Amino acid sequence: MLAFTRLQSVAVPLALDNVDTDQILPARFLAQKRELGYGPYCFRDLRYQADGAERPDFVLNQDPYRGAQVLIAGSNFGCGSSREGAVYALQDIGVRAVIAESFGDIFYQNALINGLLPIHLPAGQMQLLLAGLRDELGMTVEIDLAGQTVATSGGAAFDFPIDAFRKHCLLEGLDEIDFTINYIGQIEQYEAWRQPM
Repeated sequence: MLAFTRLQSVAVPLALDNVDTDQILPARFLAQKRELGYGPYCFRDLRYQADGAERPDFVLNQDPYRGAQVLIAGSNFGCGSSREGAVYALQDIGVRAVIAESFGDIFYQNALINGLLPIHLPAGQMQLLLAGLRDELGMTVEIDLAGQTVATSGGAAFDFPIDAFRKHCLLEGLDEIDFTINYIGQIEQYEAWRQPM
């Protein structure tokens, strides 16, 4: 898993509430092999017309938001199904962090487990962030995971909470298997101690 320490990126305003996992990665693409990438299917029905042409009014199809790594979402982002592919799809288009007032619970956990940083900010701070995005086209944000802060190029700064274990794993680039393997010596000692005489 790619370590997450500090990130500076243009922020994409996607201020829609209740964006569900089927909007992020429509179910009909779940049969695709993961190793081929879900990027072309991320927000498929919002990004593209039926003939495959881009929808020019969708924010991710507009400059300066192409390739941005931070998404500023509305409330309840990632609600709906438990599909982990929704997180993969966002990562496959380059998104490394999503900032929202709230998240679907399973999406939030899937994001942390797979190295996508979900950041909760209160409603008032989200309104300030979105106002900054309206006032400054291409506003950047800098996320410092160690300091648990988000700072904007417009001068606003916010603190955010995160579970200490998940923060450690993200900073070190450890998934749950990597974390467990770090303790292989102790695990083997314990197993040897448990062996019947």
